[in-house]
Amino acid sequence: MTSFLNGLLRLRRGPWELVATILIAIGVFMLMQPFVIWAFTYSFIVTLVGTVMFIIVSHFPE
Repeated sequence: MTSFLNGLLRLRRGPWELVATILIAIGVFMLMQPFVIWAFTYSFIVTLVGTVMFIIVSHFPE
């Protein structure tokens, strides 16, 4: 856990890619659930932010 937080603070690729991937997964889940309308409404934005974030952090140092 400490190395994960340390990687986030040092802008390392691995931890930030994990955060971006989780954000994409949450966005897809929000898109496919039929119960909460606000989650469906913001699902595209969450998925888009995760995708753009993944593209940006893929250029971070290892």
